[in-house]
Amino acid sequence: MKDKEKGADVTVATNRKARHEFEILETWEAGLVLMGSEVKSLRAGTVTIGDGYVLDQGEELYLVNVHIHEYPQANRMNHEPMRRRKILLNRHEIDEILRQIREKGRTCIPLRFYFKDGNCKVEIGLAVGKKTHDKRQDLKEKDSKREMARARSQRGEED
Repeated sequence: MKDKEKGADVTVATNRKARHEFEILETWEAGLVLMGSEVKSLRAGTVTIGDGYVLDQGEELYLVNVHIHEYPQANRMNHEPMRRRKILLNRHEIDEILRQIREKGRTCIPLRFYFKDGNCKVEIGLAVGKKTHDKRQDLKEKDSKREMARARSQRGEED
């Protein structure tokens, strides 16, 4: 996966389920401590982030439950697919996230992996779980917007 333009973000994977299951309050762009075979595997787009979350360990943050598939050409120098990966942020950002995570009912989840200027980045979001009725309400709003757009386009074609 080559960068088309210098500085263009190339998205590798997105967590589509996250915005349905959670209400995202705030987002941050973070780096990750990765091995070479993990970077090559990410460039190939073989990552699963659906069940991932951010774990606080003391004064550091780790990305857990993210499966970066093994890189076939790495042979015995390959990485552990489900290992914890340290998140790289500024100290004040880490402190803010830790303070928010420790509040009741909040979690931090990965939203997408992407490459920016050749470096692998992860967008993490502070989230609160949605209740079932909130999810249903969001689906109703989405359906009504789709129907209104469809009606507008049909009306425009008939005139």
